[in-house]
Amino acid sequence: MPKKRASAAATSTPRPAALYGLAGIRLLNGAAGLIAPALLIDRLDRESEPNPAAVYAFRLFGIRTILLGLDLLTNRGERLEQDLREGVLIHASDTLTAAMLGIKGLLPPRTAAMTTLISATNTALAVSALGNGAKGKK
Repeated sequence: MPKKRASAAATSTPRPAALYGLAGIRLLNGAAGLIAPALLIDRLDRESEPNPAAVYAFRLFGIRTILLGLDLLTNRGERLEQDLREGVLIHASDTLTAAMLGIKGLLPPRTAAMTTLISATNTALAVSALGNGAKGKK
């Protein structure tokens, strides 16, 4: 008698909510950076026109962030675990950068606090998804 094939849903490990949350944040922020960098720049510096280098940087990181978000939704197994380990480093670096900009007075206190909190939340989501078995099977 032939063996029944298990459905894809039955053979894969469910992904934790933290993984979907982090992917959503990455996709939203990445799209904003790519499509509307001036809007994001204005949140950091309302007093001057967007610098062309800042527009370039937001678009550069926008596409990177979109691709990182898509990786979380499409990769499985060891590849997904590697993505999450790298995500912890990426978001921890973003958190440290935002905090240092605030400490040095290079961002207004409210903006520094907001960007640090957002980055720290992303770091926590990456740590949580990694720790909650986001190793989905192939």
